[in-house]
Amino acid sequence: MSKSKTISIPAGARPMKRVVTGHDANGKAVVLSQEAPAKIVHVDAIPGTYFYEIWNTSQMPVDLAGTTTDPTLKDLQLRPPSRGSVIRFVDIPPDTAEYLAHGSEKMDQAFSQIGDAHASTVKKSSPHPLMHRTESIDYGIVIEGEMTLVLDDSEVTLKPGDVVVQRGTNHAWSNRGNTPCRMAFILLDGRYEDGLRDRIDQHDQS
Repeated sequence: MSKSKTISIPAGARPMKRVVTGHDANGKAVVLSQEAPAKIVHVDAIPGTYFYEIWNTSQMPVDLAGTTTDPTLKDLQLRPPSRGSVIRFVDIPPDTAEYLAHGSEKMDQAFSQIGDAHASTVKKSSPHPLMHRTESIDYGIVIEGEMTLVLDDSEVTLKPGDVVVQRGTNHAWSNRGNTPCRMAFILLDGRYEDGLRDRIDQHDQS
């Protein structure tokens, strides 16, 4: 895999090394690259939020020979491609009074920057400005710090090592501590079936 010519690391992002392996012409396992992730994005509408794009795929089964191009170099997309996957780290800053009071006004901007303008579900009655939903199954792992998972009618406090299996549900991540929280996310393409989409739409309109 060819190395990135220039890796742009936004101010405030923390160092991270991504190691990508593959095979040489003789089938021997080798390291293709070991450097910072090629795409690190600061979410301007939510200061202190950083997306570290590690890898993504767009088919299943995955082509294990196709490692000549870094798939994260394309535009950032929140949800995975059809039949695809995404792995990323996200640094989430503590909630502020300003953010909780007025953050909902900036969610169109925030979600447009991370590639899914329609993911935000926030409305006046929402419990948190970051409420959103993607048609995917997401494994969210707390690496450091503390996080609160916010759903339509409940909340769960998460500590390092805790894992959330997010099955296409409406949710937000609320950092109620004093330091940034780092989470790892693995997202797989999903589908609302058996009338679930209709039930979700009905609930959203209630």
